[in-house]
Amino acid sequence: MRHLASSLPPGMINLFSSPPPNPRINEPLRHNVPPPPPPLPRRRPGRSPEAPPPSDRPTAASPALRAAHSRTKYYKPVPLAGGIIAADDHDRKVVVGESGVSYLVPGAPFEFQFSYSETPKAKPLAIREPAFLPFDAPSMPRPWTGKAPLKSKREKELKKQRRVRLLDPLGGSEQGDETAETGTGKVLKMARPVSGLVQRPTDGRSREEILGKPLTRIEVKALVKPHLSDNRQVNLGRDGLTHNMLELIHTHWRRQKICKVRCRGVPTVDMNNVCRHLEEKTGGKIIYRMGGVVYLFRGRNYDPRTRPRLPTMLWKPATPVYPKLIQEVPEGLTRVEAVEFRKKGESLLPICKLAKNGIYISLVRNVRDAFEGSPLAKIDCRGLHASDYKRIGAKLKELVPCVLLSFDEEQILMWRGKGWKSKYPKPLSTDPSAGMISVCFFFFLFLLRLI
Repeated sequence: MRHLASSLPPGMINLFSSPPPNPRINEPLRHNVPPPPPPLPRRRPGRSPEAPPPSDRPTAASPALRAAHSRTKYYKPVPLAGGIIAADDHDRKVVVGESGVSYLVPGAPFEFQFSYSETPKAKPLAIREPAFLPFDAPSMPRPWTGKAPLKSKREKELKKQRRVRLLDPLGGSEQGDETAETGTGKVLKMARPVSGLVQRPTDGRSREEILGKPLTRIEVKALVKPHLSDNRQVNLGRDGLTHNMLELIHTHWRRQKICKVRCRGVPTVDMNNVCRHLEEKTGGKIIYRMGGVVYLFRGRNYDPRTRPRLPTMLWKPATPVYPKLIQEVPEGLTRVEAVEFRKKGESLLPICKLAKNGIYISLVRNVRDAFEGSPLAKIDCRGLHASDYKRIGAKLKELVPCVLLSFDEEQILMWRGKGWKSKYPKPLSTDPSAGMISVCFFFFLFLLRLI
């Protein structure tokens, strides 16, 4: 290449020039060049140049946007006898009793709770957050009338003169404070006091008077039929009948006489409890029930303007600490018997498998029937949330009744207990020959009917 370049005549361009210099060779020269200055921090408008730049550290979240029980180890035992654990200046109280944690508000028709149908019967041992009411502050300057408050007293008087119907004229200055002089020299008076515009009427009638006389079958059919395929409904999930659902039901009753409530999941184990709380807390009447769907009638004499106004819960309170459902040595068993029952339960076939968000109306009856043939029963709950099958186990413990042994492998293992009694006068026979004889007898009767 060098020989070829040297043989070229002068003035010709060398098309085969040498490659660019190696950057490593020029590194010593670059050490003498000063580094470029760092970029200046971006200044916010209105900030003085002498003020230090804001730190890049993440600011802590506001305590109002974070639950008190989130990532904390708050644990405060409650007295065994229960009672008031907190109160404020407005005579609102937080009470712990047989129904768990409830809230007393002056003028309320009953004690407020987060969930009315899914509260355990066992008394709580402790609370996981400071005792406070999950409602808004009662220090409102005036009731809400749908309009923004006036800015000054003068604007309030002018707006009162413009929008309130006035009677013209009523006399001189002897009217006192109830009159207002206008620029024309006339004395005008409001047709009704201002307090009547913001106060809501109250209904002093009883529940029986609002419901009226019982509905006939034809009326029930006419009311329910349009809502059978309608998707305008109240969905009741794993938390059961919550406090805010009461306001939602009254909102449905404002435009229609029937409110459709669709129940799924844990509350369907005891539908009678759900229906009882629906009638007690809303004041309505269940006129039709089909599976997990309930149709709630508001009453013949229901007036949406005089219905009870309940405050809205702004957040879900933390669940209190309850006694453990699974005991290492359950009552009525020794340690050896408990270990033996749990080993037998590993190879025991489940009586049923629960679907997620299913309807478990027949679950209690199935468990009672299973205890007729075996002292142990097991339910397959794979796919369900852990809190769901634990709540189901707690309900079965009260309704069957039974003794819970374990929740291992997402399965509920139960023992029928020592005080168990069969629902049949004679225990069922386990002899296979007796079963074959009964099958042949019923088959013979079936053939006779065909002939």
